[in-house]
Amino acid sequence: MSAATPTIETADGAVLRVAGVSKSFGTLQVLNDITFTVARGETVCVVGPSGSGKSTLLRCINWLERPDSGRIFLELEQVGMTAGGFLMRDKELSLMRTRIGMVFQHFALWPHLTVLQNVMEAPLHVQGRPKAQVREEAEALLARVGLSDKIDAYPARLSGGQKQRVGIARALATKPALILFDEPTSALDPELVGEVLTVMRDLAHEGMTMVVVTHEMSFAREAAGHVIFMDRGAIVETGRPEEFFRAPSTDRARQFLLRYASTPGQGGENAARQEHRS
Repeated sequence: MSAATPTIETADGAVLRVAGVSKSFGTLQVLNDITFTVARGETVCVVGPSGSGKSTLLRCINWLERPDSGRIFLELEQVGMTAGGFLMRDKELSLMRTRIGMVFQHFALWPHLTVLQNVMEAPLHVQGRPKAQVREEAEALLARVGLSDKIDAYPARLSGGQKQRVGIARALATKPALILFDEPTSALDPELVGEVLTVMRDLAHEGMTMVVVTHEMSFAREAAGHVIFMDRGAIVETGRPEEFFRAPSTDRARQFLLRYASTPGQGGENAARQEHRS
């Protein structure tokens, strides 16, 4: 485990490299020199207190927010910049983002489209793939997340857990190299959290490359290959989950875990969820 050493060493090729990324909004510095890598097939969980820059980090990775400095590479191709060193145009960014799936905190489904149409939209209209093939794959993905009976439903008719499972299917539909999860269970009622985490655990076990911002410490313990702990816009500590949760090497991580990673039944994850919502 590494205290204040942000680079995660990976034995095989990296799908994602984040190098020296910083981001400010006015006078508020939200990210400060963030550097890490994610290996193919690895799940990295990003944890930390509310306001530590975790969601902004994900938005910078897929260029929904443009970093002030630093570089981001997806499979050796720089995100947001062309090979000639120019900013990508909207069409180029859209194609790049099909390789970086995103599951949002508040679902972000298109309300005027059915469940099936939501899943088909990007591979059909951005990637330009054949409609029959896209439909077949979308139906298979919805079956995979347990929603075959909802293909013709509109988002307004779904529970929060169902909406988030549609979001996961939509992220998978473009066959991305990487999926980003931005606190995917924080907007859910407690009884719906499990159905989403089950799908995410299955993806992790199947070797999907994922970066997950989460307050669900049990998921991070079980599914992560590495944990990144952030505070005040910086990476404070990285480590394998068995090391991070058993013996964090920084005082700040120990303070965080005392409050948010208590043993089951003692309310640690509920406390994290409540802080996020406050």
